[in-house]
Amino acid sequence: MEDLFLKISRREIPSACVYEDERFFAFLDIQPCNKGHVLVIPKMHFRNIFDMDAESFSALARVVHTIALATKEATGADGINIVMNNEVAAGQEIFHAHVHIIPRFVDDKVFAPPRHTTYAEGEMETVAEEIRSALL
Repeated sequence: MEDLFLKISRREIPSACVYEDERFFAFLDIQPCNKGHVLVIPKMHFRNIFDMDAESFSALARVVHTIALATKEATGADGINIVMNNEVAAGQEIFHAHVHIIPRFVDDKVFAPPRHTTYAEGEMETVAEEIRSALL
């Protein structure tokens, strides 16, 4: 099946475009958490962050920043969530890299209360060391 988001970026499927340049396309989500919920996608196919090169991700982040500021102003939002789901376990449903810009309002109850976990004694340093080692 051809990439749904590529079809949207080529305007083969209608969308409410809010931004476009040579590398990125941004449009309103058709199932928004709140009105003004924007999806920002690269026009080149990447499955998600795991196969994006650092330069492409940095360029995506710059576009997200610009659109987030405009979205907050345009919607009168009290805040903004910026979310990128990467792989099924993280909630990714469309396998083309995309970032959600979600306007938030005090008491909008868009997301359930945060669920947190704890570390066992000494476990936090072990996990930190594993991440530092993976950076090498």
